[in-house]
Amino acid sequence: MVRLKLEIKAELENITNLQPVSNFEYFFKVSCSSCREIHPKLVTLNRQEEYEVSGGKHGTAHFVWRCGNCKRESSAKFDTSVPIRPYSDSGNFAELLVVECRGLEFIDFDPRGQWTCEGTKGTTFDAEFEEKPWEWSDYDEKASLDVMVTFNQSQWSRA
Repeated sequence: MVRLKLEIKAELENITNLQPVSNFEYFFKVSCSSCREIHPKLVTLNRQEEYEVSGGKHGTAHFVWRCGNCKRESSAKFDTSVPIRPYSDSGNFAELLVVECRGLEFIDFDPRGQWTCEGTKGTTFDAEFEEKPWEWSDYDEKASLDVMVTFNQSQWSRA
């Protein structure tokens, strides 16, 4: 098993506490640890959905995948002891989540989907990221300020 930490980097303008909504579908690019084949499409994981792992020795996982090249089954599970961390460190990498992987590695993250964030005066915003460039903007009436999020990068490292 390999524990991988996902870190994101974004530019935040008059926004704090950027985080995915509770039923968020995470989109990842995946690679087989055995043959190094990279799956041609993005795969999705959701913290609220679990699947049986073949053989039963590892119980359930949030993602179960059979490599199209070498046919090995792999799985991944969110480390639920590590909470999702709201992002507020504009311009710097910060940890978002940790995933336990068996037989696969995630190599890229696609932030598409619904996120929430807060303005400087406590206004809560729902930010939808639909396509590249990953940007969202609005106006915070309480603070009389423009607000904006621009995703720059993500990186995976061993946790």
